[in-house]
Amino acid sequence: MTVLGMLLAFASISTDLYLPAMPGMSAALGTTQGSLQYTVSAYLIGFSFGQLIWGPVGDRFGRRVPVAVGLVLFMAGCTGCALSADVVQLIAFRVLQAVGACAGVVLARAMVRDLYGRDRAAAVLSTLMTVMAVAPLLGPSVGGLILVVAPWQAIFWALVGIGLLTLVALFTIPETLPAERRSNESLGVAFASYGGLILDNRLMVYGGALGFYYAGVFAGISSSSFAYIDYHHLSPQLFGAVFAVGTVGLMATNFANARLVARYGSDRMLKLGAAGAAVSGLVLAFVTATDFGGVYGMAASLWLFTAMNGLVTANAISGALADFPTRAGAVSALMGAIQYGSGVVGSAVAGTFANGTPWPMGVVIAISGLGSLACASLIRRQSLDY
Repeated sequence: MTVLGMLLAFASISTDLYLPAMPGMSAALGTTQGSLQYTVSAYLIGFSFGQLIWGPVGDRFGRRVPVAVGLVLFMAGCTGCALSADVVQLIAFRVLQAVGACAGVVLARAMVRDLYGRDRAAAVLSTLMTVMAVAPLLGPSVGGLILVVAPWQAIFWALVGIGLLTLVALFTIPETLPAERRSNESLGVAFASYGGLILDNRLMVYGGALGFYYAGVFAGISSSSFAYIDYHHLSPQLFGAVFAVGTVGLMATNFANARLVARYGSDRMLKLGAAGAAVSGLVLAFVTATDFGGVYGMAASLWLFTAMNGLVTANAISGALADFPTRAGAVSALMGAIQYGSGVVGSAVAGTFANGTPWPMGVVIAISGLGSLACASLIRRQSLDY
């Protein structure tokens, strides 16, 4: 369980750890706020498309060896980031870092589906996400502390160390997909079959609910350090503390989901989370446009939006995986590509319209919450078609 949580945490720790350094990195590399935000978008591009590769590879060759290869690529990307001399190099190595990191995330989800049925998988994923929430909880705080004693490059060297520890820990757990259960399809056929999955209406409704929500999540991740540090004048260390408090809400909703999903069902819990994301997004758009409540109003509405992750993510993924037990790797990869591909759009739009205020971030998050709710509301209608 701990090792799976570590693998899932790579999605957040690879970005959250260096968030406090972004304003300083912008000055050190001689680039703009918007350009540095593209390092988040670049990471998400690699993370999205990389999953589409690792999913079928994991179905064909098992889970552990592809994850190990991914961890090696992740460490190589982190090393390149630490040695980057300009933002172009940093962006390129962030893509490599992401392609490696996503192997653990997509195949850890597939491991859960190897072992559990739908609602139980949702509960286990929620439990794992509660454990992995320690990464974003501590990430900005640890990143801020590293900046006290070392330059920003030290953050990426720390990620190399985390990758190495995870690689060692990986071989303490058993392979969850034995040879007799692996796909016999060639990788070419497996990649081509993504087209059929995309045409599955029910699967795409779950993907839409998750994708819209994550467009807002990464708009917030890419913009929040500038909103707090540059606009509201918080120190990098205090920003890390605020970010950590925000993650407590995510942990609480994951904890609640793990215990309530068996009673109410994963679809109902997903709809509740999407509704909360829509309401909190609208509130955030209002407070960032009017500065109502100042930093406290912004932090409170962001806290609520972030907390909805505990209800949206696990239930959307388990719902998508439920109908495809023999293709768990490919479905997990497709959902991950939608999830983080939408994050590319959200972070890029927020960066493109960055104007020195938090308002563009608030608008993107509001639209994302409403889109997630619209998709989640279609789940019952789609289920009637089956």
